[in-house]
Amino acid sequence: VINRSTTELPLTVSYDKISLGRLRFWIHMQDAVYSLQQFGFSEKDADEVKGIFVDTNLYLLALTFFVAAFHLLFDFLAFKNDISFWKKKKSMIGMSTKAVLWRCFSTVVIFLFLLDEQTSLLVLIPAGIGAAIELWKVKKALKMTVAWRGLRPVFQFGTHSESERKTEKYDAQAMKSLSYLLYPLCVGGAVYSLLNIKYKSWYSWLINSFVNGVYAFGFLFMLPQLFVNYKMKSVAHLPWKAFTYKAFNTFIDDVFAFIITMPTSHRLACFRDDVVFLVYLYQRWLYPVDKSRVNEFGESYEEQPKRKPHPD
Repeated sequence: VINRSTTELPLTVSYDKISLGRLRFWIHMQDAVYSLQQFGFSEKDADEVKGIFVDTNLYLLALTFFVAAFHLLFDFLAFKNDISFWKKKKSMIGMSTKAVLWRCFSTVVIFLFLLDEQTSLLVLIPAGIGAAIELWKVKKALKMTVAWRGLRPVFQFGTHSESERKTEKYDAQAMKSLSYLLYPLCVGGAVYSLLNIKYKSWYSWLINSFVNGVYAFGFLFMLPQLFVNYKMKSVAHLPWKAFTYKAFNTFIDDVFAFIITMPTSHRLACFRDDVVFLVYLYQRWLYPVDKSRVNEFGESYEEQPKRKPHPD
């Protein structure tokens, strides 16, 4: 045990021969780690990268790189398809607005929590991008526009159709039932942590209370969308391409949860999301989508985008 009275520590130095190829590899790695620090990575993040190369089996390391490349690819494709889906979305028929609001709140809270915990940038950067996208989706879901009157912003909200109001009715029905269970649990957990756990500051306690509620019960806030799907007997309104890429990343996260440094609650949340995606897949099987016809929301999958006429 190292304490203030410790004056001497054993130091063991070991050396061995190394091939020229491996020496070149380590020199390149040293330059790469230095470049990461220039881009804003902390010394802790750099040490984690070094530890991956030094302490990990070579074959496991190669597998990790292979999986990480796919993770980044699926992250990009999920963000791309999610943005494309919501950019074209004109109505909220069949979509749970409250689920969108909750997802936005939870991703922002998780991002602030990871920031407060000084988590690796490998986890923090995708979380920040996801939070920004969720904020934009809330603006689309609420049909919100911002008009400026001098220096004062004025928020305006669009009107809802009869079908959208029907969806809102199912959404409110599901949330009302959940609120009786979730709100007391979240408040009770926050009070318990305040009385029994020491935090760095009131802000740290607030963020930890929010994020514990998100991790422990957040998946239940996805139930309103499942309930809306059940009542409408359809899943044609969901962004399935983005869901598919996110599902792949969820299973990859299960592997990375044991490799990359992150809070334990964030690790558990990775496994929790597996269950949610399996339920969505079950509904996909239960309510198949016929892409050869116009669906119940007036959308056609065979419509080709209009192209500019080619000058002859």
